[in-house]
Amino acid sequence: MKRIYSSKLTLALSLLLFIFSVGVLGYKILSDYSWVDAFYMTVITITTVGYGTVRDLSPSEKLFTSLLIISSIFIVGYAISVITEYLLSKNNIGNFKRKKVQQKIDSLKDHIIVCGYGRNGKQAVHKLEAYNKEYVVIETNEDIISREQKDGKLFIEGNAVEDEILLQAGLKKASTLICALPSDADNLFVVLSARQLNSDLKIISRATEETSFQKLKLAGANNVILPDKIGGDHMANLVVTPDLVEFLDNLSVSGQADSINVEQVPFEKVCPQGKEQAIASLDIRRKTGCSIIGYKAPNGDYLVNPEPSLVIEKDSKLILIGRPEQIESLKNIYNV
Repeated sequence: MKRIYSSKLTLALSLLLFIFSVGVLGYKILSDYSWVDAFYMTVITITTVGYGTVRDLSPSEKLFTSLLIISSIFIVGYAISVITEYLLSKNNIGNFKRKKVQQKIDSLKDHIIVCGYGRNGKQAVHKLEAYNKEYVVIETNEDIISREQKDGKLFIEGNAVEDEILLQAGLKKASTLICALPSDADNLFVVLSARQLNSDLKIISRATEETSFQKLKLAGANNVILPDKIGGDHMANLVVTPDLVEFLDNLSVSGQADSINVEQVPFEKVCPQGKEQAIASLDIRRKTGCSIIGYKAPNGDYLVNPEPSLVIEKDSKLILIGRPEQIESLKNIYNV
């Protein structure tokens, strides 16, 4: 579409230049006008403004002027319509919108980049919105972008495998990259590129084939998700341990204040002074009603149902469970 507008605009401008050149040269040759007078006569003739001529016209000059007027009516009319259409075209309005979106993206820091707005990408975005996380989506489908941007979402139109597109999305200032492209090969390429551009970036990628799991990890992905495997395991668990699965499904972490049952709290929130303390001394249960069900050590190891005597270390995290109102109390007290 952009090429069509460009070619029509080129033709219109070329025709304008042609008719203008014919007019100047015609008056110069036929009437022996000076270049200034020839230019003046051409302008008032093409624009039909009605000003007086330099001098009385001879029959041949009148015939030439008449033909010039008739020709210019069609050419100028066509040029005006093309130029107007170009200035008001969707492409140019879209360019203006893209500039505004890019300005917003450039102002972001520690945001999340989502590559692909398919089923997995859309679900990831919904979760990020629920937790009020700032994000940018990279998508190739123009129709999806046009539809979803109406809700204020930040989109970059392009292929995430291109370094330039990743940089436009603010990769060097982002905290996390979610690769949700349908192709494992594309996800692998994005992970490799992103890891080279930002070594501190947390990268989460989906994979269709189990054989891609290790490749994506080696390429630099921190976490690799196999949606099909997770879905199959979940359905099988509904057969083997249905009550347990239903209970776990009800432990919502959707981000809505009236439905959260599980929350994670980093060390610096529960120990704002930076002093390492035992779980018992924190007295979180009495303050909020929430129970600590998990502990993530600084080295990434998880401990289920930690002892009250466990001393939480810097860069660790606590995982708590509670009713929605208890989780809300936890968030208010510890500013989560």
